[in-house]
Amino acid sequence: MKDNFIKGFLYKEIYRNEINGYMVGLFKIKDNNIDYDDDMIHITGILPRLSEKKEYILYGEIVYHNKYGKQFNVNSFEVNIPTKEEELIVFLSSDLFPIGEKTAKKIVDTFHEDTINKILENKDCLQLIPRLGENKINRIYNVLVDYQSTSNIVMELTKLGFDMKDSLSFLNKYNNKILDTVNNNIYELIDSDEMSFVKIDEIALGMGINEDDERRIKALIIYIMKELCFNNGDTFLFLEEISNMLSNYVSISNEKFDYLMMKLVKNKKIIIEDKRYYLRKFYEAEKYICERLCFLNDMSINSNVSIDKYINNKEKDDKIKYDEIQKKAIYSGVNNNITIITGGPGTGKTTIVKAIVNILIHEKKLKKDDIALLAPTGRASKKLMETTGISASTIHKYLGWDKDTNTFATDEYSPNGQKYIIVDEVSMIDTLLMEALFKGIRRDAKLILVGDYYQLPSVSEGQILKDIIDSDCLPVIRLNQIYRQSEDSYILNLAYDIKNKNISEDLFIKKDDYLFISSDNDNAGSYIKEVVKKAIKKGYTDREVQILAPMYKSLNGIDNLNIMLQELFNPSSKNKKEIKIRNVTFRERDKVLQLVNDPDNNVYNGDIGYIEDIIISKDKKIINQININYDGNIVEYTPDKFINFRHGYAISIHKAQGSEFDMVIMPVVNSFKRMLYNKLVYTGVTRAKKSLVIVGDSNAFIYGINNDYVDNRKTTLKDFIINFYNE
Repeated sequence: MKDNFIKGFLYKEIYRNEINGYMVGLFKIKDNNIDYDDDMIHITGILPRLSEKKEYILYGEIVYHNKYGKQFNVNSFEVNIPTKEEELIVFLSSDLFPIGEKTAKKIVDTFHEDTINKILENKDCLQLIPRLGENKINRIYNVLVDYQSTSNIVMELTKLGFDMKDSLSFLNKYNNKILDTVNNNIYELIDSDEMSFVKIDEIALGMGINEDDERRIKALIIYIMKELCFNNGDTFLFLEEISNMLSNYVSISNEKFDYLMMKLVKNKKIIIEDKRYYLRKFYEAEKYICERLCFLNDMSINSNVSIDKYINNKEKDDKIKYDEIQKKAIYSGVNNNITIITGGPGTGKTTIVKAIVNILIHEKKLKKDDIALLAPTGRASKKLMETTGISASTIHKYLGWDKDTNTFATDEYSPNGQKYIIVDEVSMIDTLLMEALFKGIRRDAKLILVGDYYQLPSVSEGQILKDIIDSDCLPVIRLNQIYRQSEDSYILNLAYDIKNKNISEDLFIKKDDYLFISSDNDNAGSYIKEVVKKAIKKGYTDREVQILAPMYKSLNGIDNLNIMLQELFNPSSKNKKEIKIRNVTFRERDKVLQLVNDPDNNVYNGDIGYIEDIIISKDKKIINQININYDGNIVEYTPDKFINFRHGYAISIHKAQGSEFDMVIMPVVNSFKRMLYNKLVYTGVTRAKKSLVIVGDSNAFIYGINNDYVDNRKTTLKDFIINFYNE
């Protein structure tokens, strides 16, 4: 059974997203089977550009938007070609065609209700009509072909298994050649990154393509390489890894595998160097980053601003004392073309960045607009802004990232113009994002990279900060002295003990700001619950307390902890509306975590917000909507965007990077053992500003401290930099 429909014409297109095809328009209704009396209605949906001269049948449903009222949400459509003789005469005599009503009537009188099909089957049939020349015959035929083509192509794609969004996306990209591409080699569509290999492969196999088809295996190899690189953080692979993984999907001979690998190399999909197999994008990205880093390092220094006056005044006014390493870092940041500053918590990284910015503005007389302060996350950029007093942004926002195309507005041909680029939390930046950053800044911009060498590397491919520092070819300032610490504080000492793998009884002895609670896996949740209850009694809120864990799906994983913590921090109430999403209850005032970058709404992966309002449909006439407040920025979520957030009472340690919380609680139990490693534990501990509670097993804690798993990433940026200076 088809959906409800409306038939008529597009009156006006109001809005269109040129990337994904989403549009809002005003539609004039001729006929419908819905409960709607007006002759005009707003339509929404993913649609091609509709002609105001063509008649359409739109299938979908009436929805109610709290701001715009009744709308028709379109699921599918077709161009309506009339079949009744009276309608055909009107249709053919419209201004779409080069003929009048009399000629139109002659055509319909000749071919009757089968007029359109007859013309499309053989346009020469129109030669039977007196005084209808070849030119007009061709124009009539071409209009009818064009009239049908869009809807026919979309219908054919949807029959194969493509959804409407993907069908229109590919139609926009490949035009009328999309069906030829699908039939010749559907796996070519993977190059566009519009659809996953898994989805395309499912359609391809449904079309009858054999599992050992050469086209499929080549696409499968690329897919496997992408998955392996992402899962392990690698930028290259060894041949055996690829071959072993491929054998899980299809059985082919070694000879055929080698042959197909060479074909991919020949087609420049894969690059081989020193028995390392790269996806082209990672090889080129690491090479480009290396070139830009070394270019800046070798570029002559044109400025030599003294920092002595600033340092003396600052030390006198604030009664502080900069050590020689900190002075060196400030001087290098102000004057050198590239500076890398690394150090753990409390070593003065923030103080140095603030000093550099102040000197650039007050001593070097730069405008604030000449300085770009950047960070990988929204919270880290906000911290930069609070520290320096000037505007800061995420790297994605600065580069003009478009989430629909996964492209950046800036590149090497149209870079941003800032003279100084200061980037914090560099350990979180992956290879492709660093490449995009270098392409988005002017070649002679002075670059200051700041980060903690010992924190977790990026979630995605690469270990940029580690490779740069380990190359030992670029100017690196290492901050080792801890300053941000009172005499009775233990958290920072603990962090450095973890970093240095100093195992002692102090790890388990209660301090004023640190507590280790011994617990097995079954009881950890209960202990965490009691700790949180006590914190709430002391006046702590969910804004100040953050639970960090390494896993989602376990007894003490993030999912279960969030359920428990929601009832502690935000229990159900008659005054708070609730909604169930994927079997998880969300209610007003809930703490939530954004999971994807959304530059259009200025909210980014890792941002924490609070549900301000839930609008619930009771009779399906209203679209469910959730409004989330991110520090004053209210973002509206419709059902298609509900997957973009989750509860934020407990989050992963990866998501917590770039943030600090007054109180951190970390479960470290035996069931987490395979996920525990030194940098993860270190990163979690360093998120705590005032209070840290670890709940778990002492052996699991020690295991995590001693485990160097994350250092095994395969990358070559370090080697590229070294080779650059050795050649």
